[in-house]
Amino acid sequence: MAKSIMIQGTMSNVGKSWITAGLCRVFKQQGYKVAPFKAQNMALNSYVTKEGKEMGRAQAIQAEAAGIEPNVLMNPILLKPTSEQGSQLIVNGEVLGNMSAAEYFNYKTKLIPLILKAYHTLAAQNDLIVVEGAGSPAEINLKQDDIVNMGMAKMAKSPVLLVADIDRGGVFASIYGTIMLLDEDERALIKGIIINKFRGDVEILRPGLKMIEERTGIPVLGVVPYLHIDLEDEDSLADRFSKPQRAKTVDIAVIRLPRMTNFTDFNTFELIPEVSLRYVSTAAELHNPDMIILPGTNNTMGDLLWLRQKGLEGLIKKKAASGTLIFGVGGGYQMLGESLEDPYGVEAGESLKGMGLLKAKTVFSRDKTRSRVLGRFNKLDGVLAGLSGVSFSGYEIYMGITENKGQAEEQKALTQIEITTEETVAGQAKRKAEGLVCGNVLGCYVHGLFEEQQVASAIIQCLLVNKGLDALNLTPVDYQEYKERQYNKLATAISKNVDIKAIHKIMEEGV
Repeated sequence: MAKSIMIQGTMSNVGKSWITAGLCRVFKQQGYKVAPFKAQNMALNSYVTKEGKEMGRAQAIQAEAAGIEPNVLMNPILLKPTSEQGSQLIVNGEVLGNMSAAEYFNYKTKLIPLILKAYHTLAAQNDLIVVEGAGSPAEINLKQDDIVNMGMAKMAKSPVLLVADIDRGGVFASIYGTIMLLDEDERALIKGIIINKFRGDVEILRPGLKMIEERTGIPVLGVVPYLHIDLEDEDSLADRFSKPQRAKTVDIAVIRLPRMTNFTDFNTFELIPEVSLRYVSTAAELHNPDMIILPGTNNTMGDLLWLRQKGLEGLIKKKAASGTLIFGVGGGYQMLGESLEDPYGVEAGESLKGMGLLKAKTVFSRDKTRSRVLGRFNKLDGVLAGLSGVSFSGYEIYMGITENKGQAEEQKALTQIEITTEETVAGQAKRKAEGLVCGNVLGCYVHGLFEEQQVASAIIQCLLVNKGLDALNLTPVDYQEYKERQYNKLATAISKNVDIKAIHKIMEEGV
């Protein structure tokens, strides 16, 4: 069985996921077979495995850092918020249903055998497991029947490293307070402390490090500097949403829906020097972009109503009428149609008028489509004619059927795709038309297609040509190679600033 180390944090967004990914890459570089694990994740960003199962995107990124194929064993429980008090519960990659916070709190202990089975299966296949916690282990109102922090550490018999964020201030109080709020047996599991996101001279920090070690009896194993590394974000706490952006040669505006999912679809555009990618949540912020993207959402009808309340729907329709490119993905694609119907109560349990920019009707279904796809764009006219025939890969993750209600001469399928699911991995892939295009309005269910260098470059070239500009000198971007550089930079920083030998010793000694 694999040896393990668990990464817990004094609060959310201290960098647990980054430290976990970094350690996965460090151990991989050292020649170990290593895998990440998180018993329960709550996030709107998810990933579809090659078998067509859904898992948290953070664990998929960590698996990528470890150099292995993502598997739902790494994240057996995923909660995708659908409202302020409810979430869709995904177990072993399959939708179990929607639950309120109270319902899930009373239900979650029934999932312990499943969690243990996933963990032990993964541990039997690897040398090392890097386990990630969630939020803080000192949430005293949630400690009862915990399955993701100290409860998981006990089940896995895993030593714990406590990560704290110094950038926000109060780091020593957060470390000491977290440890003191734990039970004695829980405190005994913490074998080291890592201070993250430090700016400045570490020598000035030494007296504080010494004092916290004396007060807690737990060694500080490292101080990780504030890193300017670009890894895919897990949730809406992402710093990229608050970064000020000025419009560049090509300006793309992504509508920041309240329950936006899989916003990592658009990260590639941020790497192209000629492009500005802005996240917009008010009508005043929209201005005059060259392309407007309606992203995925875990509540299409609720977020469409939000668009209307914010005055964004009417403004987007005006931009579409003036020739601005409108691209909907997933739930954003569903919004672009004429109507949304929910006969099974998947979302609101009613009918809702769509934006009417595509002649289409979406009927929500009980079952979720999850698959990886290969595809190509059909022959396109107008502004995106240069995208015709370009190939891509990606994944689909949605609930519903969208029906084309338009005439062939004005509206047609956007792409042709081959679908890979659990049933077709060993057999022949299914083929089908996907998405719709009507003039300068496009939509599809395929996530991740912009990650392909040829797709992102082709779209920007089309937009440049549409503006009468030269597209020959566009800077190419290899997104996969870029991500590899980020993992290696992260691993280098952790190796340099954290006592990796001490972590190996901690894992060897166990609990």
